[in-house]
Amino acid sequence: MSISLYDLTVGSYVRTVGALGGILQKGAEHFAKEGIDPAEVVATRLYPDMANFHFQVTSVRHHSLAAIEGMKAGEFRPPKYEDCDYAALQAMTAEALAALKAQSRDEIDALAGGKVVFKIGGNEIPFTTEGFALSFSLPNFYFHATTAYDMLRMKGVPLGKLDFLGGINSDG
Repeated sequence: MSISLYDLTVGSYVRTVGALGGILQKGAEHFAKEGIDPAEVVATRLYPDMANFHFQVTSVRHHSLAAIEGMKAGEFRPPKYEDCDYAALQAMTAEALAALKAQSRDEIDALAGGKVVFKIGGNEIPFTTEGFALSFSLPNFYFHATTAYDMLRMKGVPLGKLDFLGGINSDG
């Protein structure tokens, strides 16, 4: 069985973005119960030189939905981050999930073999669509999703591995 570009990207993104939505909800419930200010969580860093929780959640959206948009346009750029609160991060995640679920399998699979240029500052890094997904988008996507999970665990949110996995599909 071969794997399609849609399964590789959208299939992976939907599962993890959906899981992130559940993780964020568990976080909100925990913070309300424990009297933790969600604004404190949004600004949380694992280490002083690491990006904050807001950046991690926003980056999950960027390296999933914006990556698909970049594949379609043939160009991907770093995101513009705007400050927002915890509820806005939840809404952003839900909106990204809905937009990912609305992607057409045929349209995404038709992008296979295409080109994507990552533009950052004055630099341009060329990729094939598959190379962009496998060596850039997916690793960044999972890094930021994992870091957001870890930050919530650090804040005492009762999460486990299955929360992160978002369900297991034996078909892929």
